[in-house]
Amino acid sequence: MKVLVTGGTGFTGKALVRRLLDEGYQVAALDYKEGLKTEELRQWGAEVVIGSVTDRSLVERCMDGVDYVQHLAAAFRELNVANDYYYHVNVNGTRTVLEAAFQQGVKKFVYCSTCGVHGNIDNPPGGEDAPIQPADYYQQTKYEAEPIVREYFDKGMKTVILRPAAIYGPGDPERFFMIFKRCAKGVFPMFGDGKTYYHPLYIDNLVDALILAMEEGKGGGEAFLIADEDYCEIEELVKRVGKALGITVRIPHYPVMPLVLAGHIFETVCRPFRITPPIFPRRVDWYRQNRAFDISKAKQQLGYVPRIDLDEGLKRTAEWYKQEGLL
Repeated sequence: MKVLVTGGTGFTGKALVRRLLDEGYQVAALDYKEGLKTEELRQWGAEVVIGSVTDRSLVERCMDGVDYVQHLAAAFRELNVANDYYYHVNVNGTRTVLEAAFQQGVKKFVYCSTCGVHGNIDNPPGGEDAPIQPADYYQQTKYEAEPIVREYFDKGMKTVILRPAAIYGPGDPERFFMIFKRCAKGVFPMFGDGKTYYHPLYIDNLVDALILAMEEGKGGGEAFLIADEDYCEIEELVKRVGKALGITVRIPHYPVMPLVLAGHIFETVCRPFRITPPIFPRRVDWYRQNRAFDISKAKQQLGYVPRIDLDEGLKRTAEWYKQEGLL
């Protein structure tokens, strides 16, 4: 069986490619650029194709002989691009891959969306029926692609939509790295009361869910929230990161609103010059938005069970950062 993994050179994509190869699948990884240590994918035996999911002819060539599609590719944290770039990649690109997959007659199409489509969870924990209230162009366009996936399900193609929470783990050079880096200094400035909920997702747990979603009879075109077993307050998360590093972290508190204002000002000023702002609203939202989810639907219908708990995941991640000389 052959699997096409779009976004295959990124953090999540690379972990999925590794697992698929280990389980005996033939794998093609399509991505718009070389990722961190992409050469490893080739050494493992994956076919690596560099190009965009918006390139119809390229996508059609990549789809040759494919049985399953894992569509992970997305414009994410692209700060120096026009807003319509997100739509072009996340919506039009998804349609392009769906069309090619439909023509190929693939057995299953798995679309990796994001828990961010729900924005702030007003009444945590939220389920798949929580209000859709994306807070930025990335989240908005990831959601706008979901109805297109359902459209192809209605046409007869088997599809599943996964909405992962905050992904982290070994191999991730940026998502959780800022938290670890600050904790490693022994002081973590906390803006606000630190009581906001955050729901991590260890990379191996997400890969488990992606593999489960490929199985016959699972998913039925529906969306599933994927996260670790437990969520926690962000101050508690900082303390547990410190524990993973063997450090007691001091957490001074500051008002959050000046940071919110600064984020909007820096983004507005830097955008015309295509400069990455030192602070921007999406990052500030970490201090303010509740992200806590009910994963019972994925458990019941996909058979998903998070194997790695938070403390073990943070420990493994800390060890990887140290091995890579990042901490």
